[in-house]
Order: sequence, then structure tokens, then C-alpha cells
Amino acid sequence: MISEQRLAEHLSHWLGAWPPASELDIVGEPGRTRPGWDGKLHPAIGVGAPEGAVLSIPPAHVEPVARLYGEERDLNVTGPRVPALLGHPERGWFTAVYRWTTRPALLPEPGVWVSAEHPEVPDWLRPFGGEVLVARDPGTGEQLAGVGIKRHDPYGHELAVVTAPAARGRGLARMLVAQAARRVLDEGAVPTYMHALGNRASAAVAEAAGFPDTGWTSFGLTEQPAKASADH
Repeated sequence: MISEQRLAEHLSHWLGAWPPASELDIVGEPGRTRPGWDGKLHPAIGVGAPEGAVLSIPPAHVEPVARLYGEERDLNVTGPRVPALLGHPERGWFTAVYRWTTRPALLPEPGVWVSAEHPEVPDWLRPFGGEVLVARDPGTGEQLAGVGIKRHDPYGHELAVVTAPAARGRGLARMLVAQAARRVLDEGAVPTYMHALGNRASAAVAEAAGFPDTGWTSFGLTEQPAKASADH
């Protein structure tokens, strides 16, 4: 079974450093200047645990961001000002709950793994690439729910789930997330899961799938312009 050591390997590789040595370590990571799992730039990403946090940004911006944080000492105040410092004033700042598991819930497995390029795969799953997990209506073949995997590195894979409105309330999301988590573990990585602080539905899915809330957070630049990003 994958241990928390694998999570540390993932965060060290993804962020550029882990564990944190202070309340907030601001780390210059060259990976922030290269395309991420989706081929897009993710100029700032951070993870916080009860003992400290790491904010990963391009190396050239460490000094001004560190100076700003030194003045405020509060990431809730500093964070929203970081996008402009990194040259992305059009983007917003998010804070989310960060979860992981090494013991997914033992739930039924309603999904099948198919290529993200399969013509029947929903458009939202295609950007994940590789194989995606899809649950279909056994009678009509209609796509009911699916899970995509953000393959950040060989050590940590983040799960994202969506359920069609008409199929909600059946427990499909939690079953698919647990099913996908087991596959990630079998492949030698640790499954992670993020959701907005106020997203109770996503929190319930995570808990039921075996992803406990251990007080960790994630934060950074939103992927869309600030006004267009209502959630993460």
C-alpha cells in the first residue's frame, strides 16, 4: 500500500520542496514556467498542512512575492495580490480543501475505463488524456458520470469528477472516485482530491469515497480570469 512517503515525494516533485520548514515557504520551481498536466501554465500552486505550507512559483518571482508576504504575513491578504506580481492580473486566487487517501472506501465499481479520445466520451473528460472512468446507463448507454485524472507527476494523481444533473443523488460520484483512487494506488501513485471550501456536495463525495479532511489546503492562481472562475 502506498504510504504518506509517496505523498511527500509527490509534493516535493510538484511544488519543488516538501515538507515546509516554516509557516509559508515560498519556493522557486522551474516547473511553474512549463506546461502542466493539461498543457497550460500553472504559475502558482501551494499546499498547506497544519505544520506549514509551501507556495511554488517561478524562480524569477520569489523575491517580490516573499517581500509582499513579509509585509502582510497573511496569505488571505497576500494571495489575491500574487497574480499581478506574476504577470497574470487577469487571473484570480483560490483556496481549496486538499485531500488524499491510501485507503479508498470499498464501494461498488460502476465505471468502465475508456480512452479519453473515444468518440462517446463527454467533452469535459477529453483534456485529461489517457484513460478516463465513465459510468453509463445500462439501458440507454447514456453517460451518467465520469472521473478524469490530472497526472501531475509519477507520484501524485488528482481526481476530478462530474455527474450529469439527472443522475445525481445515486452515489455515482463517490463510487467512481473510490474506484479511480484504487487504480491510482495500484499504479504506484497517491490519489489526491481538491474542492472549494464551500462546496459541501464535493466534500461529501470525498468523505464517502475515503478522502478525509485532515486540515490541509491548496491555493494558487485560478485557471481562468478572476470574474469567470466561481469555483475550483
